[in-house]
Amino acid sequence: MAFRELSRAYYYENSLAKQFIKSFDRFVEEGMQEIIEQQNIIEPQIEGISIKLGKVRVERPMVIEADGSRRPLFPIEARVRDLSYTAPIFLEMTQVINGTAKRTEDVFIGELPVMLKSKLCYLHGKSEEELTKMSEDPLDIGGYFIINGTEKTLMSLEDLAPNRILVSKEKDTGLVQAKVFSTRLGFRGRITVDRTAEGKMSVTLPSYNKAIEISLLLRALGLDSNEKILEGFSEEIEVHNDILLNIESDPSRKKSEALEIIGKRAAPGQPVDYQVKRAELLIDRYLLPHIGVESENRLAKAYFLCRMSERAILVFYRKRLVENKDHYSNKRIKISGKLMEELFRYSFQFLVKDIAYQMERANVRGRKLSMFAVVRPDALTERIKYSMATGNWVGGHTGVSQPLDRYNFISAVSFLRRVTSPLAKKHPHHKARDLNGTHFGRLDPNETPEGPNCGLVKNLAMFCEITVGVPEKPVESTLKKLGVSMKL
Repeated sequence: MAFRELSRAYYYENSLAKQFIKSFDRFVEEGMQEIIEQQNIIEPQIEGISIKLGKVRVERPMVIEADGSRRPLFPIEARVRDLSYTAPIFLEMTQVINGTAKRTEDVFIGELPVMLKSKLCYLHGKSEEELTKMSEDPLDIGGYFIINGTEKTLMSLEDLAPNRILVSKEKDTGLVQAKVFSTRLGFRGRITVDRTAEGKMSVTLPSYNKAIEISLLLRALGLDSNEKILEGFSEEIEVHNDILLNIESDPSRKKSEALEIIGKRAAPGQPVDYQVKRAELLIDRYLLPHIGVESENRLAKAYFLCRMSERAILVFYRKRLVENKDHYSNKRIKISGKLMEELFRYSFQFLVKDIAYQMERANVRGRKLSMFAVVRPDALTERIKYSMATGNWVGGHTGVSQPLDRYNFISAVSFLRRVTSPLAKKHPHHKARDLNGTHFGRLDPNETPEGPNCGLVKNLAMFCEITVGVPEKPVESTLKKLGVSMKL
């Protein structure tokens, strides 16, 4: 009885789709602007001409009729007429010619699918009587989209936590691997530190086909003496011995020598200057990009590699346990807002390339560069609609967008709160499918399909809420003020 009253009080204040709607609202209010600010400027191959990007604005859903008239589009009409419930996006664009900014124009760049009951939706904040007048079900919780008249929902994706050190050990070979999925602005790179049974340590990173010796990479990052390298590690005797073993087999002694060796492997047969620049590009852009992509971040990357190496050594000597990948602290769930952010970033990059191409084309033909002429809204809209209609998402994921199961009210709610794993259903994955103690209160232990998807498709528990997360920079600056060292 008490539980019934508690749940009634909770759902009187909260919706079952609350986190999905909040996540989408955050994407519209903050996420879209962040993506545009990261691009900031479009530079076509025309001398002295560029486009500065400003504020983005999303209006309420609209429909353009055959006679060219525009009017509000309500969800029920989108369902009946097989239309997409989308809102127009406008972006401030300023032409900069030879350093002089011209008039700022508010340009229509495409359409964004709108989540029902979100702040952009006409159903937001409406009472039961108002919803009934609009031919909507007052009990409908929202949290889905309407694409070509079909109700579509985005599956929440379960994935390993990014920017977190995870250590694993192979029983047969004795190889210990510390890996990090370093994620920054849509780029996701897998960086690993491997320790062989003989004690040799190497680092693998994206865009580089060979493993780099740990001491060689640490020298290239700025720890250019044996003393500095040893200072980056703890005084555990096993760690100390392993690092000394790796330092002895290192052919380089200076930072410049280390960069030359890495560059020689990355770009064989090229001039030395080019090789050094290539090596610097690799360690700045592709090595742990979540820490930063500037040259001043190299020392922080070196100390992070020291932490990864130390954990791998301690696991080898059984002084530390391997990480449990199935523990939910090592997992993250991508919900609607994050998924839409990934899709918008991908689609917006295509729009930017298309604008640059259209400007170059107009310039060659001697036409006047008008923003309304060079911006093709379909470049953005079509890519977003294609992913929403087919379920083929950024990063090779399939089945992300699926038609909403309307068999009954409970099945619709259950479908909205489903969580899917990216693991292949053909493989056993016994540990991944098992019920973990950390699922308690977060995931429903009973609601999972039978057959090949068992344990890979899960559902959120009744009172489970997913947080959005906080920006890292304020936390980092606070820790630095408190005197926390990079070496720890």
